[in-house]
Amino acid sequence: MEDVVDSMLDLMRRLPPTRTEENVSALIRIAPDYADELLGSVDQPLQVRTDRATGRDYLACDYNRDGESYRSPWSNEYDPPIDDGTVPIPKLRKLEIAANEAFDTYREMYYEGGVSSVYLWDLEDGGFAGVVLLKKTMAPTTPYEPSGSWDSIHVFETAERGRQAHYKLTSTVMLHLVTHRGSDESSSAEKKSDIRGGTKVTEGWKQDGEVSLSGSMTRQTEQDWPLQDSSTHITNTGKMIEEMEIKMRNLLQEVYFGKTRDIVYDLRSVDDLEKARRQKDLQKELVGLIKPR
Repeated sequence: MEDVVDSMLDLMRRLPPTRTEENVSALIRIAPDYADELLGSVDQPLQVRTDRATGRDYLACDYNRDGESYRSPWSNEYDPPIDDGTVPIPKLRKLEIAANEAFDTYREMYYEGGVSSVYLWDLEDGGFAGVVLLKKTMAPTTPYEPSGSWDSIHVFETAERGRQAHYKLTSTVMLHLVTHRGSDESSSAEKKSDIRGGTKVTEGWKQDGEVSLSGSMTRQTEQDWPLQDSSTHITNTGKMIEEMEIKMRNLLQEVYFGKTRDIVYDLRSVDDLEKARRQKDLQKELVGLIKPR
């Protein structure tokens, strides 16, 4: 079984990240017996669903799934309804409600929109674990505005040690960004077509470029924090998640976007290359004149 799952995961790493959901569904159809293992190992873009009881949106993933149903953090009910769905114990459910309200405020402060959800569950060793989900989608109003989505999945485990609590956090960020360059004038450019040897040839057509960036990043950290009462878990995990998201965002901006920009500029110069060559030659000439002095 492990060989099959490893092969499926190895294949997923080589497929386009923009089609993760389609590829996972295709693999499940091929090997349905390994669906649970695959869904639990592959991070997919979060799905936005609406709680029928409260009318509030929530995020669906493998952590709140039971069969084909998903549990809402607002009403604690499954959709589609099931009779024996897994739900947290009353004490943990109370903490889950408070965590959802807290991270809903966090989402509004940092994302100015989007959807957030928090799910908690018990561990066999007496502690508990949870996941904090955040999603923001940018929908363009015109064909030339950028579009994209940001998905954050923060899975944490908690172990209480007297007046201290040990936390292990695994954070995954999935980013998808598409930018367009162009205008209505270029899209309405004059097109001239004729038929040559059964092939339609188009002349004078201006097609604007499209850049698509997508991928995921995962980071882990472990920390110990003081514990006063059960509500302190929300404060502690909130600080860790806030710090981790800031680090990962800066890493994406400085390393990944910066590296992509450098590669693009090396492949194609924005300025005239002949002009750049003349400036370089002039610099060399000036340096040569200054050195003898």
